[in-house]
Amino acid sequence: MDKKELALEVIRRLKKEYPLAACTLDYRDAWQLLVSVRLAAQCTDKRVDMVTPKLYEKFPSVRALAEADVGDIEEIVRPCGLGPSKARDISRCMKVLHEKYHDQVPDDFQELLSLPGVGRKSANLVMGDVFGKPAIVTDTHCIRLCNLIGLVDNIKEPAKVEKELWKIIPPEEGSDLCHRFVHHGRAVCVARHPRCENCCLKDICRHGREALSAE
Repeated sequence: MDKKELALEVIRRLKKEYPLAACTLDYRDAWQLLVSVRLAAQCTDKRVDMVTPKLYEKFPSVRALAEADVGDIEEIVRPCGLGPSKARDISRCMKVLHEKYHDQVPDDFQELLSLPGVGRKSANLVMGDVFGKPAIVTDTHCIRLCNLIGLVDNIKEPAKVEKELWKIIPPEEGSDLCHRFVHHGRAVCVARHPRCENCCLKDICRHGREALSAE
């Protein structure tokens, strides 16, 4: 099968395996998702979800974070690592949201990219999860699984993987598929030790076929 047919079959099987496709970060509002995804850089979602309630208890709104001292933000988010840069980005982002967008997160991809500390991954996550628009979130799970399965060929740069996936994945499926990649990457296709024998994709996955045939 070609890559487009492979993508459709991967979507079908992962849908059956993981019926509920949802973001693994806890958030209530769009601005909170922006904060969480910035904190998640080089940090686990579990740790982020332990830190953000403390942050929102002290600063419960866009305005509160925009007016907060960066040092106070850093003190709370320090357990997530890279405290100074993350606190600075969160502060600057919230200031722009407060002053330019009246505390609302824009639903335009390019406008999201213009926000301090917001890259393509963050923008796509917000577009898909908050606004229900076509999105492909090329996080580490997505990039690793797409290369192993054979949806892309030895491409590691997030923007390039995203570009290739847009060619083969129906727009309405992108966001949920990326969430399912995360679930599958944590449960079965574990980094460095993929459990190919237990994988629902083993007969169509390039790596799975090679691994099982080598046994």
